[in-house]
Amino acid sequence: MEAVADKKNQDQEGKYLTFVLGSEEYGIAILRVREIIGLMDITTVPQTPEYMKGVINLRGKVIPVIDLRLKFSMQEEEHTQETCVIVTEVNSTSIGIIVDSVSEVLDIKSGEIEDTPSFGQGIDTDFIMGLGKVKEKIVIMLDIEEVLSSEDLEIAKQHEDT
Repeated sequence: MEAVADKKNQDQEGKYLTFVLGSEEYGIAILRVREIIGLMDITTVPQTPEYMKGVINLRGKVIPVIDLRLKFSMQEEEHTQETCVIVTEVNSTSIGIIVDSVSEVLDIKSGEIEDTPSFGQGIDTDFIMGLGKVKEKIVIMLDIEEVLSSEDLEIAKQHEDT
């Protein structure tokens, strides 16, 4: 069983863009990140989930934007100078995620990755790939494909076609 965990951690090893939501630091694989942009005007789209803030026009391309705080059932906060949008690519669809601030790119080695702890039945942690222990802190490593549900991607695809 140990060898399986080691193989999984090696697969997760690599560069992660880290960002802050509240008091926690999160990371997503740098290969999923297209760009980081400042907050811009977001056009709201009716009848979408509350965390789906709307769409932005980025150089002529319509990109849906999700507030990751709301997606994670956190308190919505006032946006600051630090607030930005990380444009990610999931299944060849671009989606922007609003985060409190971007920290840095970390190179997380397999030896620094712990498996996601079990929080018991009924608590979904599938979107957490692992916990990176780097520089005396813990980075929650997100599987952005799991964070952005198929429903989110479906909504995104509809807006890409417009």
